Amino acid sequence: MWLKRVLLGVFAVSSILTGVMVYGVRRWKTATEKLRTELEAGRLHIGPKTYSEDELVGLPAPVQRYFRAVLTAGQPIIAAVHVEHTGTFNMSEAGEQWKSFTSTQRVITLRPGFLWDARIALMPGLTARVHDAYIAGEGILHAALFGLISLAKVRGTPEMAQGELMRFFAEAAWYPTALLPSQGVQWTAVDDSSAKGTLRDGETVLNLLFRFDKDCLIESVRAESRGRTVAGNQVPTPWDCRYSHYELRDGIRIPRRGEVAWILPNGPHPYWRGDITKISYQLAS
Repeated sequence: MWLKRVLLGVFAVSSILTGVMVYGVRRWKTATEKLRTELEAGRLHIGPKTYSEDELVGLPAPVQRYFRAVLTAGQPIIAAVHVEHTGTFNMSEAGEQWKSFTSTQRVITLRPGFLWDARIALMPGLTARVHDAYIAGEGILHAALFGLISLAKVRGTPEMAQGELMRFFAEAAWYPTALLPSQGVQWTAVDDSSAKGTLRDGETVLNLLFRFDKDCLIESVRAESRGRTVAGNQVPTPWDCRYSHYELRDGIRIPRRGEVAWILPNGPHPYWRGDITKISYQLAS
């Protein structure tokens, strides 16, 4: 008799948890679709529909070499991107607590915007859902256990807008026509292997340092200050993205692998490592 009661109890708890998880998935999917609709509504008309090497005139030498290495004359301008990633995310602010994730990301190149929808496995049976986004000039971060219980929720602050636009700009190595002058990026010479890129969206203006490797490809992108959450507070911290394993996709040379880190006084603290498993482009027409 006692065994039967135990089994019934286990079954009841399991049924409740399953119901909660199913409800969480549905609710998260609804929120994702709402954000995606907002993202798509912000799209702007793209002027030049194809890349011309005439755009390279006057650009810093390493930037010219980069565009020649990753694009070909007549390459259609990228209007939108669908990306799927797999990788690991470091949950610790200062240590090593890596958890696996899978994600999909939708990017609109003009007006700049993206929506990253991730699923992080905290432990067996325990999953966090994450939205990280830049939509219509607004930065958004929402993490929720099972898609229901909020772990972090920030939206609409100037710091979030700056940080999320920074992510869009740094990740343009995956959609390189977004880095062209015709798409709003200004370039300033630094030295023979690096240049400063400037991007403005509304009131937010960014300056990032792009470093190029011996093959003329983007090796890293660095910001001297990005808001890092420490004990619930935003602390301005140097931030660095690194790219490797370049491949040819749809005629465009892009990196397959990336790593993102905070640059702390004692050295780099990586918190995101990922690989592209799928990428597809929507071209300007």
